[in-house]
Amino acid sequence: MNESAFVKELTDRYPRLEPVGDSVMQAYEILKECFALGHKLLVAGNGGSAADSEHIVGELMKGFVKRRRVPEDEARRMEAVDPEAGKELAAKLQGGLPAIALTGHPGLSTAFLNDVDGLLVYAQQVYGYGQEGDVFMGISTSGNAANVHYAVVAAKAKGMKVIGLTGRDGGKLGKNADAAIIVPEQETYKIQELHLPVYHTLCLMLEEHFF
Repeated sequence: MNESAFVKELTDRYPRLEPVGDSVMQAYEILKECFALGHKLLVAGNGGSAADSEHIVGELMKGFVKRRRVPEDEARRMEAVDPEAGKELAAKLQGGLPAIALTGHPGLSTAFLNDVDGLLVYAQQVYGYGQEGDVFMGISTSGNAANVHYAVVAAKAKGMKVIGLTGRDGGKLGKNADAAIIVPEQETYKIQELHLPVYHTLCLMLEEHFF
């Protein structure tokens, strides 16, 4: 399917998401450019949105609905290093789109929380990992999570694009994101229920394009 067909399928299945179709396409274009130029995605949120961050990375860094086989030239290079191990790697590894969930580094996070300021943990990781051309995706149901906002400021100062996945009126995240997907719900759990099909659609679109 082409890109717009994925968005149409999303809005057909979830009519509530009809108003965010254009912003989903805008986020996709930002991510497509990021990965095409060899850059990476950083993702962060809190609570259920932290779990969503990990979920997104899981869909991007390995096959989602496609097998994503290792290219033949890379397979040959692996086998040239070690014929047995290289053959197994070539058969089992899958193409990935480089993405990091900032939620999964407890040593760094707890050290920075204890030594400096817990609200700045995501911003510290954006500052350390982020480079111009990378993308930061902040997930906040209210759009006002302080730690996500600090990360947005750090990202934009680095020359990174920002995608916001939020709800309600979008909050600070909706105002500061280059692409803000503000799902039309007010309650946290209902917002989260609509975030999942949105980011699944983005992952499907990216996989279709790159693999």
